[in-house]
Amino acid sequence: MKKIHVVPVIITAAISVAVLFGGWAIYNQVAVAAPLEEAIADVPGIVNSAKPNMSKEQVTIDVTLSQDANLREIYHSIILNGEDVIGSRELKLDVLNESNKELDDYWYQALFEVAEAMENKSYSDIPLALDAAAKENPAIQATTEMDENNVYITLRSGDAVKFIVLPRTPAQMGVWENA
Repeated sequence: MKKIHVVPVIITAAISVAVLFGGWAIYNQVAVAAPLEEAIADVPGIVNSAKPNMSKEQVTIDVTLSQDANLREIYHSIILNGEDVIGSRELKLDVLNESNKELDDYWYQALFEVAEAMENKSYSDIPLALDAAAKENPAIQATTEMDENNVYITLRSGDAVKFIVLPRTPAQMGVWENA
């Protein structure tokens, strides 16, 4: 009976695991992340930096934007330019811009009404809530936009900007009893 040498088996297994995971990491960086980074870079002068993180269900991109960026346009540009990479996954933008206390206080003042409007799917109430909060601080400008996926809110005060992306939940079609 042949005796199995343990050391060569362990070395072979370790090399196989290293090649497998190393190949997967290289594939993930070259074939998946790099094209997405190029798609983000195609949005000129708006995206200062971007770092994609991907999972099976979702693509999350940490972005730092310039002050004059339009969040809705950036979202759509990334979806169009990165369509091959994103596929059927959900795209989520995490905006990392630094805000200031004035914008944060303004946002927290309007947050209750905004959350209520999002929960009730009364999206037209969001600009009203932001305008009501602006009465106490007229130096802040609020811009709201919406598409089929998100509500985009941009707050500006001087050189400070706060970008907020609120994901929409589409209305669910139900079955009527008498249909």
